[in-house]
Amino acid sequence: MRSEFILAFNEICEERGLAKDVVFEALKTALVSAYKRNVNINVQDVRVEIDQRTGEPTIYAEKEVVDSVIDDRTEVLLEEAHRQGFTDAQYGDMVMVESTPRNFGRIAAQTAKQVILQRVREAEREQLFDEFVDREGEIVNGTIQSVGGQHITIGLDRTEAIMPRNQQVRVERYRPHDKIRVYLLEVRRTNRGPQIIVSRNHRNLLRRLLELEVPEIYNGQVDIKSIAREAGARSKVAVMARQEGVDPVGACVGMRGVRIQSIVRELNDEKIDIIEWDPDPHVFIAKALSPARVSQVHLDDHPDEGKTAVVIVPDDQLSLAIGREGQNARLAAKLTGWRIDIQSLTESAVEGLTKLDHPAVDARIARDDELLEKVRHVLAKKEADRPVTAEDYMVLDRFVAGTLGRIIDSRTAGYEGIRRERAEARKRVPAVTWEMELEELNLPLQTHNLLLDNEITTVGEVLYRLELGDDHLLRIDGFNDRSLEAAHNRVAELKEALAAGAEAQATELEATGAEEMEPGIEVVEAEAEPEPEALADDVLDEDEEAAELVTEEEVEEPAVAEEEPVAEMAAEEEDEALIPAIDDLSAPLIEIVRTEEPKRQTKKGKVVIVSRPGAGEGEEEDEEAARRRGRQLVYDEEAGRVVAKRKRKKSRRRPEWEDLEDLPVDQVLDDDFE
Repeated sequence: MRSEFILAFNEICEERGLAKDVVFEALKTALVSAYKRNVNINVQDVRVEIDQRTGEPTIYAEKEVVDSVIDDRTEVLLEEAHRQGFTDAQYGDMVMVESTPRNFGRIAAQTAKQVILQRVREAEREQLFDEFVDREGEIVNGTIQSVGGQHITIGLDRTEAIMPRNQQVRVERYRPHDKIRVYLLEVRRTNRGPQIIVSRNHRNLLRRLLELEVPEIYNGQVDIKSIAREAGARSKVAVMARQEGVDPVGACVGMRGVRIQSIVRELNDEKIDIIEWDPDPHVFIAKALSPARVSQVHLDDHPDEGKTAVVIVPDDQLSLAIGREGQNARLAAKLTGWRIDIQSLTESAVEGLTKLDHPAVDARIARDDELLEKVRHVLAKKEADRPVTAEDYMVLDRFVAGTLGRIIDSRTAGYEGIRRERAEARKRVPAVTWEMELEELNLPLQTHNLLLDNEITTVGEVLYRLELGDDHLLRIDGFNDRSLEAAHNRVAELKEALAAGAEAQATELEATGAEEMEPGIEVVEAEAEPEPEALADDVLDEDEEAAELVTEEEVEEPAVAEEEPVAEMAAEEEDEALIPAIDDLSAPLIEIVRTEEPKRQTKKGKVVIVSRPGAGEGEEEDEEAARRRGRQLVYDEEAGRVVAKRKRKKSRRRPEWEDLEDLPVDQVLDDDFE
C-alpha cells in the first residue's frame, strides 16, 4: 500500500460521491476485524491508524507488561514498553503498543479493496433510491428485459424495475426488448438495493398521460376531479374548468380528437370518456352514465346503507346505460361515489303502481285518478305489443317522477330521525374516551384485531356503536356473540372506572371550591377559629402592601365594616347595598390568606383500582391474549384519565401496581411478570 493507493482512493471517492472520512472509518473498522482474525484473538482492545499520505496502516494492541513473554499476542516486555514511549509502565500494567504483523500489508490491501467496493455499492444503492423515490407518481420509460409468471422485469437506465402480475393489463401482450411507459408506483428500500414497483393499470397513469398531452391540465386551467378506470377496456374522467371561458371537455379531446387519440394509442385502444364535472349530483350522475340518455335521477342518502341514486332511463336506453357486463354502471358509480340503481321507465311505472297499494305509501300520490287511468292504459298497450307514442311515454315519465319522488322524499324524511338518534348517541359517549386508544379497553386479541381491521381505533368508537345497538358491532365479519360479550364486560369496567374517577374529582373540586368561594373557611381551619371581625382586622394589619392596592373609596368601606361585623353583614340578606363592599373586600383577603399560608406538600395522585379482569370462562386465548389480561383499568387522578395497570412483583423501589408506560425500557425488560 503506497501513495498510489491514496491517489486511487481519492479518485474513487470523488467519482462515486463518497465521503473520505466515512470510508476511512469503515476501513479502520475492517482492518481491526482483519487483525483479530489474523492473530486469532477477539478480547483485546485494538486501534488502527492510517497514514493519510502513504496509506500505510499501523496496528496498536493492548498488552500486559510482563518480565517474560509467554504469548506475544497479549503480553509485552517491560523494555519494549519503555522503548515505545511508556516510560512509567510497570509490571502488570496494560499499554497500547504497536503490533503490526509482518504480512499485514497484503491483508490490509485486500481488506481495503473489499471495504471500498462495499461502500461504492452502498453509495450507488442509496443514490438510486434517492433518485427514484422522488419520482414516485411519475411516468418513466423502460425496456422489457424478461417476462415471468409472477412479474415482468423492466430496465430503467442504471437499474431495474418489476411490474407484478396485479399491476399488468390483462389484454396487453408484453415481449422482451419492447419499449414501454409505466407508472412509478412505489420504491422500497431493501438490503439488495432499491426495489422499484411500476404499474400499467393504475388510474393515475391515465392522469399523468392527460397532464402530458393537455397543456390546460398541466397549467391548472382544467382540473381532473375523479377518474374511474378498468384497464384495457374503458375509463371515465371527470374534469372541471378553473378558468372562465375554457371548455374542459374540448381541451381534453383536442382538435378533431388528436389529444385523446394519442392517449388511446398509448393505452392500446382503451376507450376514454371525458365528462364535465357538476356540483349537482343529479346532473353529474346523469352525465356519468353517458352515452346513455337519462330521464330522471332520484337520490337516497341512507345513514347506514350509504348513498344510492335511482336512475330512470327510457326503455331503449337501458342496455346502453348498464353497459356490457355492467361496465358503464360500475364506472359511473366509481366516478361519482354513488351506488347507482338503473331502471327503465316502464319497469319503474309498474313498480310505482304496485307501491300505491302499500299502506306505508303516502295517499296523496294516488289522488290523480285520471293520471292513473292513463298509466294503466299505456302499460296495457306495451303488454299487448301495440305502438306507444311519445305522449304515452310522457305520461309514464310524469307518473314515475311524482310517485318515486314522493316515496324517496318520505323515506328521506325518516332519515332525519336516524341522524338525530346518532347525534344523541354520540353525546352519551364520554368525551375522554374518543382520545383513548383501543388497547386501553383490554379486549381479547381476536376481537381487538377485528375492530382494528374495520377502522375502529378508539374506545369512544366502540362505546358509540354499543349505544346504537349490538347489531352495529355484529355486522362486522367475524364478530360473534362471545366478542360482543367481551366488549360489554370491558365497557362496563371502563364506565365504573370513569365513574370512580369522576366522583374522586368531584370530591376534590368540592373541597378546593369551598376554599376558593369562601376565603374565611380556610383561615378558620388553620388559625384556631377566630371571630370574623377580629380575623379581618388581623389580616389587614399583617399585609400593608395589599391594603395599598385598595382605592380610597374602598378603604372607607371597611371602616363601616368595623362598626358592623362581617359576620352580621353576611347574615343580613336584606341589606343589598353592603354586598358589593363585602365582595370588594374579599378579593384582597383571599390573596392575603394564600400568601401567608405555609406551602403544602403535593401528594401523588391516588389510583382507584376498579377491578381485576381475568380470562372468561371457556374462552380460549393465545399467549398474547393471556399476557394482555394481566392488566386492569384504573383511573389516575393525577393524569385525569383511565389507564391500564399491569400486575408486577413488589420491590423496594415500586408499589404493586405500576403503569408500564412510565417505566424505563431496560427496567421493563428486566422485570418478571406474573
